[in-house]
Amino acid sequence: MTTRRYKKQERHEQILLELKLKPHVRVAELAKQFGVTTETVRRDIEDLGRDGLLQRAHGGASARHAGAHHDLDARRHQRVAERERLGRFAASLVAEGSSIMVDAGATTMEFARFLAFAETRVTVITNSLQVAMILGQSPATDVRLAPGEYLPREAAVVGTETCEYLADYNVDACFIGAAGLSEVGVTEAIAGFGAVKRAMMRQSRARHFLIDASKFGQTHMTRVASLDEIGSLVSDRHPMAPLSGVLRERGVRMLSPDIQKSAPARV
Repeated sequence: MTTRRYKKQERHEQILLELKLKPHVRVAELAKQFGVTTETVRRDIEDLGRDGLLQRAHGGASARHAGAHHDLDARRHQRVAERERLGRFAASLVAEGSSIMVDAGATTMEFARFLAFAETRVTVITNSLQVAMILGQSPATDVRLAPGEYLPREAAVVGTETCEYLADYNVDACFIGAAGLSEVGVTEAIAGFGAVKRAMMRQSRARHFLIDASKFGQTHMTRVASLDEIGSLVSDRHPMAPLSGVLRERGVRMLSPDIQKSAPARV
């Protein structure tokens, strides 16, 4: 009987599925299951480990702890190419002369970088010091930085003062990141971020969630939005079933660089 040949993406998905069913997987067993060498499986595990999707362990891999969430500096070095593609595409959705809110995070930093590079004329309100500094280099951007309680590991401000400041503005759109997206909705792992994201959503005519594919299927402590409230999901690739089907049923518009026909008018 011939062993089925798994493609790289299929192997990655199968490894993550195995880790949902048991706490640890072994390289040798996976190599036999996939019909590949142990070196190939080790490279798969290294790829998934760099993306923060599992914990590498002796002889195999372990499921990532449900509460694990890296700080901003660590996240900036994960899935760099994917977040660059996402950020470039998201920046192309911003229209000249518009007003937007942008929250803190590694993905929104990439979005800000490409927006600054394009020199799009835009007013930006943010709680992120990094986003403010990046966009502050563009002569076409009017940056307004919210006050609040400073989180050093996230280079961002949160709290009641932040949310009250955001409530004074009405903008065309918000561009928001998140730690997880599942059938539960959009969720966040960092204390204080959920309230800021919801404040931005309330003040925005259009909502765009910038969530890279590694966050699909993940659920964290604080729920930011139900699926009905998302508006547009902007990612490096579309989610797979069953999540994709649930998102369509809830009217979420899914946008990615690979699906040009899905690109909306600028906001």
